[in-house]
Amino acid sequence: MRGADVTQEGLFIVRQTADYVPAKHPLIPIRDIVNVALRDMDVLFESMYGERGRYSVPPEWLLRGLVLQALYGIRSERLLCEQLGYNMLFRWFVGLGMEDAAWDHSTYTQNRDRLIEHDTIRGLFGRVMQQAADAKLLSAEHFSVDGTLIRAWASLKSFVPKDGPPPDKSGSKSNPEVDFKRQKRSNATHASTSDPESQLYTKSKKAEALPSYMGHVLMDNRSKLAVDARLTQANGTAERAAALEMLATVPGAQRKTVGADKAYDTEDFVHSCRERNVTPHVAQNTYEYDTRTGKRVKRESRIDERTTRHDGYRISQVTRKLIETLFGDGKQHGTTIRQVKLRGLRKVSDVFTLSMLAVNLRRLPKLFAAQAMAGSG
Repeated sequence: MRGADVTQEGLFIVRQTADYVPAKHPLIPIRDIVNVALRDMDVLFESMYGERGRYSVPPEWLLRGLVLQALYGIRSERLLCEQLGYNMLFRWFVGLGMEDAAWDHSTYTQNRDRLIEHDTIRGLFGRVMQQAADAKLLSAEHFSVDGTLIRAWASLKSFVPKDGPPPDKSGSKSNPEVDFKRQKRSNATHASTSDPESQLYTKSKKAEALPSYMGHVLMDNRSKLAVDARLTQANGTAERAAALEMLATVPGAQRKTVGADKAYDTEDFVHSCRERNVTPHVAQNTYEYDTRTGKRVKRESRIDERTTRHDGYRISQVTRKLIETLFGDGKQHGTTIRQVKLRGLRKVSDVFTLSMLAVNLRRLPKLFAAQAMAGSG
């Protein structure tokens, strides 16, 4: 018998948001990991808010929402808050009950400075990775490092001379036409009016220079997890400088190794690594070039046979390439770092750190499960 196409709401419904979550949904173990990290941050949260005034949206809810945004590649906080109004899975993840109203997207704008001031995103990243360290998933000895370009929320039209009059514009006010032909633009002479901290940069001579930032990751070679993430302005030395900063934060006095591509084969980076008791397993950069006299010369690598003859060097050269999967995962699923929607170094830094945290959270449940199986066996 055909059922009637009639919608009839019940007067009383006794259900919870958890009832709408499938038993084996991948967000369940991810939420457990995030909740442990958030409980460890309780003292920090107490220091962020005053003792008087109206109750705010709990910072735990805001942070779980940002994690969701990074995990699902939700393009804006406005869309995230819209989905919190009707998506039961998302409501369960952030902690909203059936009777709770979702907060307005402007709540993130109002709280962003507070989150940045207390370095909350990096704190969450660090506490999640501490769980991986406590589970003995990290080697603490063998690492890889690399960087990736992140398109800034600024256009080429916004780059105007620092000194002198701006270029002539025509057309509409919202999307003016600017003629840049036969005009040389560089970071030394020009700056963006939209995002002054972004820089014109390209990694290839065949590609155009675009307003960008540069994200950097230190990967643990055993677990293939990002153990540190940094964001800097885009320039020719940022990758090496950020790598040294991240290596300096690795605990322990034991000798370490770091795999890297040819861009790190420089005298200053190799020497600085060895000063820090880090063996640089850097790919040799021995390209050939022509001198002014027309003589063909081969560049001398700063990595010699004392390093390359070991099996560990060859292993590092294979493993270091897997760091690209971290960037690929972040840009494929977390579309927010293909081109960021926020402006300013500190705000974009939080977006990038959240993206790398999301990459780790996708991988950690399986690593924890495998570790538990190995321990029980």
